Amino acid sequence: MQQQQPHPIPGPPPDPRAGIDEGMAGLENLDRVPLAEHVERFDAVHTQLTFALSSIDKV
Repeated sequence: MQQQQPHPIPGPPPDPRAGIDEGMAGLENLDRVPLAEHVERFDAVHTQLTFALSSIDKV
C-alpha cells in the first residue's frame, strides 16, 4: 500500500506591491550611478512593475 503524501498548505500569495518600492528606490540618485548600470536598475523596476500588473486581479 502506498502512503499518500500530504498536500502542502500554500502560504499567502506574495504581495505584488511589495517589490515596487524597493525597485523604485533603486532609481534614487541615478545621476550618481555610472551610465552602464542604468539599464540594470531600470530592468529591475520593469520586472517589479510587470509582476505587479500581472497580479493585479489577485490583489
